[in-house]
Amino acid sequence: MKIIHSDIKRGEVKVKVENLDDLWYLSTIIEEKDILQGQTVRKIKLGESDQAAKVIKKTVFLKIRIEKVEFSKYTNTLRASGTVIEGPEDIPRGSYHTFAIEEGTIITIIKGHWLNYQLDKLREAAESQASKVLICIFDREEAYFALMKRYGYELLSHLRGTVEKKAEKVSGTRNFYEEIITMLQEYVKKYALDHIIVASPAFWKDEFVKNLKDEELKKKIVLATSSSCDTAAINEIIRRKEVEQALKQDRIAQEMKLVEQLLTEIAKNNLGAYGMKNIEEKAAMGAVNILLVTDSCIQKMREANEYSMVEKIMRAVENSRGEVHLITAEHEGGRKLDGLGGIGAILKYKTEY
Repeated sequence: MKIIHSDIKRGEVKVKVENLDDLWYLSTIIEEKDILQGQTVRKIKLGESDQAAKVIKKTVFLKIRIEKVEFSKYTNTLRASGTVIEGPEDIPRGSYHTFAIEEGTIITIIKGHWLNYQLDKLREAAESQASKVLICIFDREEAYFALMKRYGYELLSHLRGTVEKKAEKVSGTRNFYEEIITMLQEYVKKYALDHIIVASPAFWKDEFVKNLKDEELKKKIVLATSSSCDTAAINEIIRRKEVEQALKQDRIAQEMKLVEQLLTEIAKNNLGAYGMKNIEEKAAMGAVNILLVTDSCIQKMREANEYSMVEKIMRAVENSRGEVHLITAEHEGGRKLDGLGGIGAILKYKTEY
């Protein structure tokens, strides 16, 4: 994301969307009652009667007050809807309009007050991109390829091999290893990968290395051990120490560590708390050190018209010098936090004895 102009005192930030990950960032930043302004396509009706009227599409400059934000990572679309408060004379004030935000969109976000975590998200999106990391998990029968994303991971492909049993592993698996290597070479070219995490149960990764002759590809590879060969193993790999260096700039690894820290504190009955009402009380006391909220929790609260409660908690935490972290529900850590209601807190001190 490119920040074109920023005037936080006036609550204004103008940005340009540069990639699909930016849409996820904006979906966590834009919220109800914000104002969006920019060029957008609007359907205009020409003519008096409905039968004779002609509808054309016209690019106009509009300013709207947001009522609803919808993000779909499956269709890579971000739609921000609300009522028109400023625009051309032929567009009625108070009429409804939706900004369809995509790659290349330039838009200005205006808030009455920017929370620190929202500014952090803006800076994170604007900074140099995190390492481009691919995870390849395989055994003697199949292989999975997943590309790390800022909001989770994208499963790119699934290969099935025709191989021999363990006793004949060297001769029997060579062709399948070559298929995997060819696929990795193609992904390096397509995504300009920085690191490739190659993982397998047992000895399969070692046999893979014996078959790898591409020295440039070899430099990008980090080996890891997985307990299985399936999509569930991707979350396991993200947490392993041997891949921490490759993922050190990746937000997902950091988020999963925070969730694990929360779960540890809850298990020890020490400094962990969860549940909206419970955390609202702790935040009002100034007792929250780190607040974790999933993006799916925020979306649900928006749909239920209860987002003001979450916003109140986040403001209270920031006012008491605590940290607010938005956690994506797309990885295992986020799903665990969703299982606790989508919100959790690591406390500064015990509030109950």
